[in-house]
Amino acid sequence: MTSERAERFLSLHKAGQPLLMPNAWDRGSAVMFESLGFQAIATTSSGFAATLARLDGMVTRDQAIAHAAELAEAAGVPVSADLENCFADEPADVAETVRLAIDAGLAGCSIEDYSGLEGDNIYEAGFAAERVTAAAEAAHSGERGLVLTARAENLIHGRDDLADTIARLQSYQEAGADVLFAPGVRELAQIRELVASVDLPVNVLVLPGMPPVSELAEAGVSRISVGGAFAFAAFGAAVTAARELMDSGTYGYWNAAATGSKAAHNAFAH
Repeated sequence: MTSERAERFLSLHKAGQPLLMPNAWDRGSAVMFESLGFQAIATTSSGFAATLARLDGMVTRDQAIAHAAELAEAAGVPVSADLENCFADEPADVAETVRLAIDAGLAGCSIEDYSGLEGDNIYEAGFAAERVTAAAEAAHSGERGLVLTARAENLIHGRDDLADTIARLQSYQEAGADVLFAPGVRELAQIRELVASVDLPVNVLVLPGMPPVSELAEAGVSRISVGGAFAFAAFGAAVTAARELMDSGTYGYWNAAATGSKAAHNAFAH
């Protein structure tokens, strides 16, 4: 890996000292998170889709790459893109998506083993590993490179099978991934088992009821992300403000707005 940006990003992954990586949904949120002191930023497929009045999975590759490039240009910290299944089934097309991510100036990107198709939506394990191999070769060849995160999607798509999830992550490690990620793993014992079963940094998606950051750090987690949570928290705040105005005709939302306005001024005034 020769990209200075990618090497910087990978160096932030330290077991026991997890990189806290918020998922930004637009240029402003990316710059805001950087101003608050976060050392790296990720995109969110669901949060970005929501800005287009779409659901997750309804954004095209061109739109996702252009969005990620905008965030990478805006932020002074490494940006990693949520590229779903790399918008392709075949390994050659997966590799092309990764090359586009490199051209977009990203420090990293992810690849899922969830096809998004109707029926049996998780790729067969061997084929899934082939796809990671193609992505890794594209990510690590040439003068530029990026950090490839390989995701095992079992647990958030109706397959409550930790053993298969771990086996998949182990195969993705062998296929050349840099970081491993199994969204949906929640229990501390399971997280410890997963971390102990692989040799690469592990990202954990934090969800309601999960252990705090300090306990995830103790379990050896190297990176923590929030998915679409921050984006939908912002949408939720807007809904609460709108309902207050419509239902009670009061303006208590200005308390939160004042905090946001001050943060925006601090972030965008430079």
